[in-house]
Amino acid sequence: MRRGQSVLLWAAVGVLALLALIAAFPGLLATHDPLQTDVRSALLPPSGEHLFGTDQSGRDVYSRVVFGAGRSIGIGLLATAIALVAGLIVGALAGLAPRGVDVSLMRVNDVLMAFPEFLVALVVVAVLGPGPVNIAIAVTLAAAPVYVRLARVQTRTLRGAEHVEAARILGVPPTQAFLRHVVPGVLGSLSVLATIGIGSSILAAAGLSFLGLGPSEPTPEWGLMLAGGRNVLGQAWWIAVFPGIAITVTVIAATIVGRVLRARAEGRRA
Repeated sequence: MRRGQSVLLWAAVGVLALLALIAAFPGLLATHDPLQTDVRSALLPPSGEHLFGTDQSGRDVYSRVVFGAGRSIGIGLLATAIALVAGLIVGALAGLAPRGVDVSLMRVNDVLMAFPEFLVALVVVAVLGPGPVNIAIAVTLAAAPVYVRLARVQTRTLRGAEHVEAARILGVPPTQAFLRHVVPGVLGSLSVLATIGIGSSILAAAGLSFLGLGPSEPTPEWGLMLAGGRNVLGQAWWIAVFPGIAITVTVIAATIVGRVLRARAEGRRA
């Protein structure tokens, strides 16, 4: 890895570490109560008292961005984790199942993959209804087909590997051989993909919240804050710009780390 790429990678890792700290302990960095309103302080520009200004209700935008990190990033992490586990299970079953079952599962998976992830998530939320839990479910279902396909390919590849065949010859039960020698390899590949997928899941969740399908006011959530500031963008740009920057930085940092990990897993330079 070249020096410039190494610096970029460590910068991205540092950003993700800082975001994890903010999400876990928002009270350490917030300067105000994110839910406290003060109409006399409405639409104040960024200043020493309010680092990111205030919104229409006089709430401190900086504190709302800080507290929104846990919810926005949490939804993305939860959806990615569930999609990874679901993809591992379904993909492994498809890779081990008879041809008829394998073909049926993958045809359904191909249909889901034919549509953009955000569109699938939007349809799921439209069916289930708005709310943070339903957003997590929607993003999970939208992201899972990619993990299913990769898990299926890796399972079919690894089950015929020499070390797996050697374990069978030595009398290791098929289930034990699968769990010990196949699952770790499949999980490793999925984990690399999930690093990139976290950014996509965060972006999708924020997009659904922006459309009013996620948490409701006055919950501090980045997508919801973007929606709240769009109508006063010319008058108070800071309401939408700062949560937008938070989303952008998070997605870029996660994507950089994920691309580097994928490049290393594939045995080439990032």
